[in-house]
Amino acid sequence: MAVYYAGEFVSIMFMAIALGMDAFSVSLGLGMQQLRLKRIAFIGVVIGIFHIIMPFIGILLGQAISGQFGDYTTLIGGLLLFGIGAQMFFSAFNYESPKLVQPAGMGLLFFALSVSLDSFSVGLSLGMSEVRTVVTLLSFATASMVLTWAGMILGRKVHGLLGVYSEMLGGSILCGFGLYVLFG
Repeated sequence: MAVYYAGEFVSIMFMAIALGMDAFSVSLGLGMQQLRLKRIAFIGVVIGIFHIIMPFIGILLGQAISGQFGDYTTLIGGLLLFGIGAQMFFSAFNYESPKLVQPAGMGLLFFALSVSLDSFSVGLSLGMSEVRTVVTLLSFATASMVLTWAGMILGRKVHGLLGVYSEMLGGSILCGFGLYVLFG
């Protein structure tokens, strides 16, 4: 019995890390905006919370709509990431226009939603199996939060090396990841 639970926990951790990798990749681009460490910590916590809420909703709705709704969440997430990245890339050319997507307020909520939509899809499929919900949700949240922090801090370091080109690189990363989500 203990071997079964250990195997289940290892599987959940691998799934949590895989789901957190998109938050890491996207956070690399966002971290290039020279954010303060306090803001980086807050963003990681918000993304962790979304990685609890979205799969929980998915688990609750899993048996009813998993086959029909899962593909749409991937499409929406990819389009959001691409749109945010394109806006970030093109705003680098215009120093006078304000940034549309900031990691605060509604921009932060859209960002957190876009990187947690895939966890909703996973939640839909987990809803059809007997998964330990609390352990799963806490694993998803912890992995995504830690990987978000790591990506943003790494992106912050890269910004110091790249200067004015870092926002274009960050936008390109977001666009590329959005395209990967859509077509990968």
